[in-house]
Amino acid sequence: MTVADLDAILYPEIEPYETGFLLAGDGQRVYWEQSGNPEGKPVVFLHGGPGGGTSPWQRRFFDPAVYRIVLFDQRGCGKSTPHMSAPDADLRFNTTWHLVADIELLRRNLGIEQWQVFGGSWGSALALAYAQSHPSAVTELVLRGIFTLRRHELEWFYEGGAEAIFPDLWQDFVAPIPVLERSRLIEAYHRRLTDPDPAVHLPAGMAWTTWEASTLTLRPDPDLVSAMATPEAAVAFARIENHYFMNEGWLRPGQLIEDVAAIRGIPAVIVQGRYDVCTPIMTAWDLHRAWPEADFVVVPDAGHSASEPGIAAALRAATDRFA
Repeated sequence: MTVADLDAILYPEIEPYETGFLLAGDGQRVYWEQSGNPEGKPVVFLHGGPGGGTSPWQRRFFDPAVYRIVLFDQRGCGKSTPHMSAPDADLRFNTTWHLVADIELLRRNLGIEQWQVFGGSWGSALALAYAQSHPSAVTELVLRGIFTLRRHELEWFYEGGAEAIFPDLWQDFVAPIPVLERSRLIEAYHRRLTDPDPAVHLPAGMAWTTWEASTLTLRPDPDLVSAMATPEAAVAFARIENHYFMNEGWLRPGQLIEDVAAIRGIPAVIVQGRYDVCTPIMTAWDLHRAWPEADFVVVPDAGHSASEPGIAAALRAATDRFA
């Protein structure tokens, strides 16, 4: 399904009324934008990846008459600079806790006292990390495709588990890696993605990103794959993701689920596709069991992507409810 096919589900297309760059330190310039109602209920959108960047259609989950909609591109991707597709990309200043600090700095710079936090996939992990660090700043949480960077989650998707469902696509994912290195694929990809030679890092970035893009939806979505797998975006996406996964998000094992007590009183909705291969329902279920106060919505005919009709409808229903 293309974004245009979501016209019956989401709000109409809108343009930002303000854009800018957050000077976040460490030489980082973080792109942000505001759309919707300048006097409305603030909400911040946390994109996936990490390294995925934002897209204009993501403004459409929110009623523009009610919400003051803040989107931003996390460090190193989208319109933020320095972009991690550069041969000399330096990821030292790109960690979960740098991003948490960026979100809080952006909130303060925009003069927002509290806001709703909306995040999917990696954005759900970042939303949990931010809310657990700054619970008084969060009015509600809307989370989709739950991902918490536990070791078994990473091994499922990047070390061979998901091969059982997509053996044909997996063949293309492992193709850039010699057979003797395939027992540790995240590490093998790290060596190639951090190589300054485009002849090495470009095919690795394309293979990594194409694997992920091809498995996001219940039914194949060639438009989504082609949009994600442009060379510059694919290299930045793969580099940032791999960097986070090598470091397990700078989180202690199970941290985001274990620390749910800090946010237990925040109204929340968890939306999960039943057939999500990228971030399987096991993680959403673990979060649900630890946090039964949050509404848990399983979409029976969807995979991972927020652009799938059932997931998009559930997300809009959640933002409408909290409006």
